[in-house]
Amino acid sequence: MKYLAPCLALALMATPAMAQSIGEKTGINATLGISPATEDFVKQAAISDMFEIQSSQLAQERGDAADKTFAAIMIKDHEKATGDLKAMVSSGDLKVTLPTGLDSAHQSKIDKLKSLKDGDFSARYQLNQVSGHKDAVSLFERYAKGGDHPKLKEWAEKMLPTLRHHLHMAQELAAGKTVGKH
Repeated sequence: MKYLAPCLALALMATPAMAQSIGEKTGINATLGISPATEDFVKQAAISDMFEIQSSQLAQERGDAADKTFAAIMIKDHEKATGDLKAMVSSGDLKVTLPTGLDSAHQSKIDKLKSLKDGDFSARYQLNQVSGHKDAVSLFERYAKGGDHPKLKEWAEKMLPTLRHHLHMAQELAAGKTVGKH
């Protein structure tokens, strides 16, 4: 335990890009409210969208009626967000590489969902939606506040009301309340 603080300090004092990546991977940046590097933001936003789409496609197959209603909204909105990111990259406005698949943490969540049925599926899907949208709101707030790419920063700010609404809907769904349309 006594070595944790010095190691953490060294990691944060590393080059800015490296500190951002380590900080994002460990959650330190979120805890401290530090804006992610552009590449980290894009990667996490894209993976978040992929996870929302894939988990919501499963919810449309396995979930209850409320899950299916919520899932349809998630698929539509996150496909649009993915399209926005892809358009910025393909236009040359954003010089990053989009991930082509989920990271191991999100893939594990999908694998777990695939193994569940009925109420167990719904409970896990809803839990994932609440935690995923809390993370997304934090990520987008931090980038909108301190990101270094003006067009991407503007897009993050524009996406925040939708993500906050998704979080609210996910919380309502998890609480057993009816989730309506936008």
